[in-house]
Amino acid sequence: MNLMLALTVNTLLTLLLTAIMFWLPQLNSYTEKANPYECGFDPLNSARIPFSMKFFLVAITFLLFDLEIALLLPLPWALQTTNLPMMIKSSIMLITILTLGLAYEWTQKGLEWTE
Repeated sequence: MNLMLALTVNTLLTLLLTAIMFWLPQLNSYTEKANPYECGFDPLNSARIPFSMKFFLVAITFLLFDLEIALLLPLPWALQTTNLPMMIKSSIMLITILTLGLAYEWTQKGLEWTE
């Protein structure tokens, strides 16, 4: 009985939130909101105009550092291992590599948006 009640409540709540999700944005619509998002490009201009590769370099740098930081997330659980010195050495090495990579990007002006 409790399972059926939980499934019913979850289904009704999901349907209610889905209806609100489709209904609520239509109440306050304006031109900027109705335009598709084109990564900062004007959607009315030609798509063949040259653009700065700096945008993509900064995006790739962000993804790279973001993925590397994700490797540090299991660190608190890994510290409970039996081989603690090896875990600390590998964590410090990863943090050092990240710091050196960030310093290199900074000195090469890879994080500057303007050219």
